[in-house]
Amino acid sequence: MSDLKNIIVIGASAGGLAAIKELLAIVPENMPVAIFIVMHVAKVSSPQIIKTILEKHTSYNFCIPEDGETIREGTIYFAPPDVHMLIKPEQIRLINAPHENRWRPSIDVLFRSAAVAFNARAIGIILTGLLDDGTSGMQAVKRSGGICMVQEPVDAEFPDMPVSVLNNVDVDYRVPVAEMGYVLADIFSKPAASPAPVPEDIRIESEITERMTSNITDLEKIGTHSNYVCPDCGGGLWQIKNENGLRYRCYTGHVYTANLLLEKQNESLEESLWVSIRMMEERRNLQLNMASQQNGKDNNIQKDLITKAEELRIHIERLKELLISVHNNASTTDEGYL
Repeated sequence: MSDLKNIIVIGASAGGLAAIKELLAIVPENMPVAIFIVMHVAKVSSPQIIKTILEKHTSYNFCIPEDGETIREGTIYFAPPDVHMLIKPEQIRLINAPHENRWRPSIDVLFRSAAVAFNARAIGIILTGLLDDGTSGMQAVKRSGGICMVQEPVDAEFPDMPVSVLNNVDVDYRVPVAEMGYVLADIFSKPAASPAPVPEDIRIESEITERMTSNITDLEKIGTHSNYVCPDCGGGLWQIKNENGLRYRCYTGHVYTANLLLEKQNESLEESLWVSIRMMEERRNLQLNMASQQNGKDNNIQKDLITKAEELRIHIERLKELLISVHNNASTTDEGYL
């Protein structure tokens, strides 16, 4: 492992398969490097199919790692679905920790662990993708002395992730995928970087993911308690310090950027409104059914039931208008963060 000059960590999401194929085809050959890739895929995806597609485009060994596997020079490691991939100085860990940024594997988790284990010898590359997974991880690489490279947004099929990184990190290289091979060749032609100190908050957060549990002491070191609750488990959220942009972590281990927290809050709000509409519809239908049973009986009871059913109809229409407004507001907010 000590012979490795650098490691490369790559993150991609929507449109990532084509971009990764193009990049792997131009990575300089015979370099003392190991490459690690996280691409957002469904948890039912077959990693072997992805391996078959990608290994045709590189001369490096290509594998889907197992937990505890030793890191080998000249090998590309593609994260399997539904587990986080972390890098240790000598081996790979696959951890079933809570989702970060709604994904497992998460790009941030990989990059953060690379920053801790290899600091100045880590090269982070963010490719095409939606939303902003990878931004915090790239900040960790940068703060630990590593090299940051991002796909030129106009070259990306989905530019959200590259744009998010550029808005929050002073990257070293901003280039189309087709030029990344030349940049890597130039980096590899220079002497290996000396080890650099890793900020404590980055190390602590990576350790939290690896051990799959938090504690209040660690959370107080890396964040401040917020007024928000985790949309997944209902626990309190801590706002992470020392980063550009807002990011939150709960005691259980769920992690959200501000954009994704807004999205989850909107989903919860819409779900609550739909439940309210359904319950009111059921109550209204029951009142009308009860009113129909009063034909030929007490007209006052029947009129009262019909009046209450009409009031509910008005409330239901207002809730539907609110639901549309909430949805439109969420769409406008999401577009503003692209």
